[in-house]
Amino acid sequence: MIIALPVLAGGVVPARAQATRYPVTVENCGHQVTFEKAPQRVVAIGQTQTEILYALGLGDRVVGTAVWFSPVAKRFEAVNAKVKRLADNDPSFEAVVAQEPDLVTAMFEWHVGPNGIVGKRDQFAKVKVPAYVSPTDCVGKDNSGGGDGIRTQTFTMELVYRNIREFGQIFDVAERADALIAELRAREAKAVAAVAGNAARDIPVTVWFSSKDVKGDAFLAGKNGVPAYILAKLGARNIIMTNEEWPLVGWESVAAANPAVIVVVKMDRRRFPADDIDLKLSFLKTDAVASKLDAVKNNRIVVMDVGATRAGLDTVDGIEALAKGIESFGLSK
Repeated sequence: MIIALPVLAGGVVPARAQATRYPVTVENCGHQVTFEKAPQRVVAIGQTQTEILYALGLGDRVVGTAVWFSPVAKRFEAVNAKVKRLADNDPSFEAVVAQEPDLVTAMFEWHVGPNGIVGKRDQFAKVKVPAYVSPTDCVGKDNSGGGDGIRTQTFTMELVYRNIREFGQIFDVAERADALIAELRAREAKAVAAVAGNAARDIPVTVWFSSKDVKGDAFLAGKNGVPAYILAKLGARNIIMTNEEWPLVGWESVAAANPAVIVVVKMDRRRFPADDIDLKLSFLKTDAVASKLDAVKNNRIVVMDVGATRAGLDTVDGIEALAKGIESFGLSK
């Protein structure tokens, strides 16, 4: 796989990244993880981790994957078809180690971590398998209370870039990592520029992920997570101000904040009734409270793929989707 090095302002090409010298040790979620050589057999527990590996041209190293919310990105369909799907949701520890991996990487600490439901680090250590969890789920985040955790610091794409850069180091593909990061930064900048003259800055927005009951309280994006980062990049204001990743909020509280735009998350998962996008949209138009919201009355609803709400490559897709929505609603003029 050939990736051109990015050209910086002034036509300067950055220096070539140095090759990895093994053994290499990476600090990961409070643990030191050492690699004697580049991993050859990887199990990726989480769609974001899997797709980052694909984007780095490492699909032939992935021997198992799990935890999927939506179809794989089209550009990765061919490589993904050759990778074993261990589970759509949570794989067992036995299913993971049966693939004889020399690296297990996870999107969430609640899959691999102190209370990992797939496995704890010491379990993997006993079978001599290094475990790496995306820094997006442990840096500036407290997962000790279970659930989706609480972000103690605001998420930024720098955590995704750290993940990519560390994969570049672990697999000795630093140049590919640098090129991928440069591409994502450029896309971010272009989306932000599209609404740079926004006369409606600070517009109130909420992001609805799902609900246990379509007519019940909604899981809305908290103030420090990935969706909040997307809103902040475009100058919008999140109406939810709690540190929880996805707090449950009543629609009366949403009505009090009266968002100008509602972002509705679309996914293939069907864990809760409101995972269904059609049910979400129907509720907004027919519910006695929700239907009175300015965003609903003026049809200012943005459908965003679930991938954009997770810390990964698709986060930039979310920035682009919301920027397009703001423009189409006439809120950027």
